[in-house]
Amino acid sequence: MAVSSCSSQKILSFSSSCSSFECRSDPDFPGSARFDKPRISAARVIGASTASFSGLSSLIFRFPPNFVRQLSTKARRNCSNIGVAQIVAASWSNGVGSGSNSAAAAAASAAPAPPVSVEITSGDDIALVDGLKNVQLEALADLKNDASFLSSDGSLAIHAGERLGRGIVTDAITTPVVNTSAYFFKKTAELIDFKEKRRASFEYGRYGNPTTVVVEEKISALEGAESTVIMASGMCASTVMLLALVPAGGHIVTTTDCYRKTRIFIETVLPKMGITATVIDPADMEGLEAALNNNNVSLFFTESPTNPFLRCVDVKLVSDLCHKKGAIVCIDGTFATPLNQKALSLGADLVLHSATKFIGGHNDVLAGCISGSEKLVTQIRNLHHVLGGALNPNAAYLIIRGMKTLHLRVRQQNSTALRMAEILEAHPKVKRVHYPGLKSHPEHHIATQQMTGFGGVVSFEVDGDLTATIKFIDALKIPYIAPSFGGCESIVDQPAIMSYWDLSQSERLKYGIMDNLVRFSFGVEDFEDLKADVLQALHAI
Repeated sequence: MAVSSCSSQKILSFSSSCSSFECRSDPDFPGSARFDKPRISAARVIGASTASFSGLSSLIFRFPPNFVRQLSTKARRNCSNIGVAQIVAASWSNGVGSGSNSAAAAAASAAPAPPVSVEITSGDDIALVDGLKNVQLEALADLKNDASFLSSDGSLAIHAGERLGRGIVTDAITTPVVNTSAYFFKKTAELIDFKEKRRASFEYGRYGNPTTVVVEEKISALEGAESTVIMASGMCASTVMLLALVPAGGHIVTTTDCYRKTRIFIETVLPKMGITATVIDPADMEGLEAALNNNNVSLFFTESPTNPFLRCVDVKLVSDLCHKKGAIVCIDGTFATPLNQKALSLGADLVLHSATKFIGGHNDVLAGCISGSEKLVTQIRNLHHVLGGALNPNAAYLIIRGMKTLHLRVRQQNSTALRMAEILEAHPKVKRVHYPGLKSHPEHHIATQQMTGFGGVVSFEVDGDLTATIKFIDALKIPYIAPSFGGCESIVDQPAIMSYWDLSQSERLKYGIMDNLVRFSFGVEDFEDLKADVLQALHAI
């Protein structure tokens, strides 16, 4: 961020009201002032004159402690290209304060605070406030909801939560990882203000972190949601959501095809609280209406597309039916991603993702998220704070990094999966292909209405038994045999073995899991390489 001596720009005054989370200065720095932060919709700030920075030696723009400690001695001395971080660093010393700087700091601390003013021009850097007490910056806070200059989800995935407003005051392009378990209050009065909701702040690591907030803002922007809460895994998000929204003795509706661990939770844990469930085929709208009419349904929860058969639920129709009876609709959109499907705009109340999959996209992090209205997400977030399952900020950083390429990855995976599904469907050694992009799919007409792409996962049945299917999988050279999906690397698994091996063949068939079923998650490898690999593996059986 460049600072100019131009004095012809408009002067704006800000109140000291605080309306969002704050990041504080290092507690080891003696006498540092605590600043309330204005909401600033500024882009670039131009100082009125060099004299306007006269009080900066007593001014601390509050950074997370780990961030300011990483400022090198060289950075602290280099103010030739003055940015906020450099201004902050320049007012610090490596040891005990001494000399004119310490004297100036003491004098500034004792002097009454002049009015707060800033000078603003159009641009995209954070605002710089003249060195006064009771002021803290918030990077582009008001811009987080103004994304009119971004015309695509790909741009939102890169910039939302960061260029569109980041609570961590820094001129770094990438979001810092804030590794802290707690946040301090300098005076008890500040703690009381926080407890009585006159001051916004972080408090304890389980309740929030500046790095994880950036992830939540990104996902909210992509989903068009008022709020998002991110947790330690997709199953954590699913179970907390169910526990938060379904009362004891309540009733839910779900679908036959779904992630097995979700089904286990619904069948074995929820009944302990008197919660019952109706399970319907994803296309059975008559069964849904009957369940709504015969039960006091609190929640409809399913995946779309589902796992592993990629069935699609008519989200708009389901939402209309459920809302007439006062039931909440939550769609797990993990297989779709926020780029291929907007469940909230289709009428759902909540959308859930295992961010481990496409959102993270690199097979290196576990996370789950829920997006929706502020009211519902707050209800879920409050229980989440009690149960734990907080996402580590280092994991949050990996998701932020992964989301920068989300649109590129998903575009490639959509294309590869559709082309491979067509090839597989025509192959004599493949009995059936399950992919919503194919006209043969039972909900293809629904998928074309509510999805812009059909995802990177294809399920299909090899023309053979368990042994022949094992031979096909073992002959593949590119994909890893592993659970999960959605990453850069292709992954293949045989659900009968990977997810249902503890059940007998007859028990597996109750869930439609056949021995010859294959789930193939296509990565971002070259299409021709993947095609050749799949064809040679089929030739081997």
